[in-house]
Amino acid sequence: MLMTTTHSLQGRDVAEYLGVVTGQTIYGANVFRDFFASIRDIVGGRSGAYESVLRDGAQDAMADLQRNARDLGANAVLGIAFDYEAVGKGGSMLLVAVSGTAVRLR
Repeated sequence: MLMTTTHSLQGRDVAEYLGVVTGQTIYGANVFRDFFASIRDIVGGRSGAYESVLRDGAQDAMADLQRNARDLGANAVLGIAFDYEAVGKGGSMLLVAVSGTAVRLR
C-alpha cells in the first residue's frame, strides 16, 4: 500500500476517494524511562528512550491506519498527518494519532 504525506502521487490518478482513516496508539509512562530522561534533560542531549517510544508509537499508529484503509478497499493513503499528545492524569500517557485519506488509485 502506498502511503504519503502529499495530497497526490505524481503519475497516478485517484479512481475513488474512500474517506478519512485514522490510526492511534497510546503508551503508558515508564517510571525508569522518565527518571533517565529527566537526568538527560539536566545534563543535556537527546532522550533516546523517548525518541524510541515516539518512533514505536508512529509505527504502530501507521499500521493501524493501514489496516483501516485496507478494510475500506484502499490501495493508498494520501495526506497523512501525525499528532502527538500527552494524555491521562498528569500527562502520564503518550497518544500518537495519524490520519489521512484512503483512496483507490487507478
